[in-house]
Amino acid sequence: MNRKQLEYILKHNLAVQFLYKKGVSAVFRFIGIFEKTDEHLILFNSFGGRRFNDSPKILFEKMRDDPYFRDYTLVWAFERPEDFHIPGARCIRIDTPEYVKTALKAKVWITSVNIERGLHYKKKNTIYVNTWHGAGTKLIGNACSKRRDYIFNNIDIMLIQSEFERKIFLRDFDCNPNAFMKVGFPRNDELFHITNEQKKEFKKMFGIPEGKKVILYAPTWRDSKDGGLSYEFIPPMHIEKWRERFFDEYVMLFRMHAFTTAFQMEYDDFAIDTSSYDNLNHVLAISDVVVTDYSTIVYDSAIAGKPFICFGFDYERYKKERGFYYELADVYPGGVLKTEEEVMNRIEEVIDGADSEQYKAFRDNYVEAGGNAAENVLSALKNKLDK
Repeated sequence: MNRKQLEYILKHNLAVQFLYKKGVSAVFRFIGIFEKTDEHLILFNSFGGRRFNDSPKILFEKMRDDPYFRDYTLVWAFERPEDFHIPGARCIRIDTPEYVKTALKAKVWITSVNIERGLHYKKKNTIYVNTWHGAGTKLIGNACSKRRDYIFNNIDIMLIQSEFERKIFLRDFDCNPNAFMKVGFPRNDELFHITNEQKKEFKKMFGIPEGKKVILYAPTWRDSKDGGLSYEFIPPMHIEKWRERFFDEYVMLFRMHAFTTAFQMEYDDFAIDTSSYDNLNHVLAISDVVVTDYSTIVYDSAIAGKPFICFGFDYERYKKERGFYYELADVYPGGVLKTEEEVMNRIEEVIDGADSEQYKAFRDNYVEAGGNAAENVLSALKNKLDK
């Protein structure tokens, strides 16, 4: 049994969740008694060790350049640390004895998902910063079927960008109500400040011809159909139809979710893969329209001022299996579209400015803060470290 299969079992079996959480947490807490806290050690991971990206990366880069943290040891945990060379950081393998020992010793934890991997062994004097990575569309945490293992009451700083998210995290993550900072997400700070000159450079970097418009397709992930062996996604489109209709004026960018392990698409000068490029902001900045499904990228798109389209080809099934916090058809401009033809027609409509006021209202409702989140988080962290 590999680690992904074990993760799948832990997500879908309440009895195994309980035994694993209670038993292993107790063992690690006991080990922690003998591990002295290193007051100058900070542990990072992002998306469970899959990437060097998202808000933890932004905070790391700010800390690395901040004289306040000059004497701190910064450690990143990855599934494959050999694939990363990060100036200013030591890289270790996640889910190993070294990782647990580092977590037990670290003064600060910074993550976009979790450090304890569903366990509970944080020491009281460890400062836990959780940036998360978006909320508000599909059910998350303990709202999901067969999940009761989210207990975020030991987090010291939990980031949100709206009161809507605060309610979700309180209820479905059992989050510490005193931990919230409504400052937005560090990963999105850049979106508030990207210039037209930068956008031109990003287009050149991806080889997009000058004058062509950009369609970004970025779906969310689907649960495994083979017990955790893979998390494959087959795009519900016939790319030749898109190429025939849009090739003269557009290019298409494709971006799979970090948890998706296989994404079936043949790439060329019209269909371009951006999944391995870590900075989503740059991809959003050059996009003219975002096609997604139930991904929280709609909130990032709103910040970037880009219209988004919900391609909900499996909406009823996904709603039944996973569920949503609101009826997407009632909230999303343009509603939920089920066919390629509807989506292609909608692209041309929003490019011409359709429903621009509705998109602005969506942003106003769900994005209440942002632009300087990293600075605000580091200021709060320094205050805690100085106590």
